[in-house]
Amino acid sequence: MRYPATSRLWSNFAPRSSSRPVARYDRKDHFHQRAKREGFRSRAVYKLAELQRGHRILAPGQRVADLGCWPGGWLQEASRAVGPRGRVAGVDLAAIEPPLENENVFSFVGDIEDVKVCEQILTFVGGRCDVLLSDAAPKLTGIRETDRAAEERLLEAVEVILPRVLREGGDLLVKLLECPEAQNFQRRIRTCFGSAKTVRVGATRKGSSERYLLARNYQPERPGKNDD
Repeated sequence: MRYPATSRLWSNFAPRSSSRPVARYDRKDHFHQRAKREGFRSRAVYKLAELQRGHRILAPGQRVADLGCWPGGWLQEASRAVGPRGRVAGVDLAAIEPPLENENVFSFVGDIEDVKVCEQILTFVGGRCDVLLSDAAPKLTGIRETDRAAEERLLEAVEVILPRVLREGGDLLVKLLECPEAQNFQRRIRTCFGSAKTVRVGATRKGSSERYLLARNYQPERPGKNDD
């Protein structure tokens, strides 16, 4: 089922208020202030930088796609990691403003539920990607059933794009929230990658249940199962 691009399902914005309280957090915490001082678009840059230090996800010259790239922190870190010979394409429902000046980065407005975004990604990076990133998360309402459905819908969109943009042997890094739908997604992903594990990062805001699924060596034609 398709949904209109104007219905903002996924975002890196703060949760909206609702009839049921959602955990609040300090948007101007240590990482926020540090990002502002160092010229980064968001505190999320430190998450990817930490994952990069620990797992070497990105390498010079690679082609990378970033799904849910607003406000641009992951684009900045990916740009640095792949260097001038690499290419990074990011897509989000919100435009990156002001645009990044990095020559190896292209960001555009699009709905990741629309598979047409794949054409723009592949055109800019020059072929299938070596790494697929997604730090996108659904807007939380505090209503369990609604939030779980939104997380499932988001992950299904990533799953649809995956075989269209990721090369065989490539890697996936995607944010997960704590819910059965994310666990089901994780089990499915394990069947088409050589290895898959969940990791947490110190730069994650206090009280968050988010974690990241790092899956390596994409093998779409080879079913299997891997455990953490």
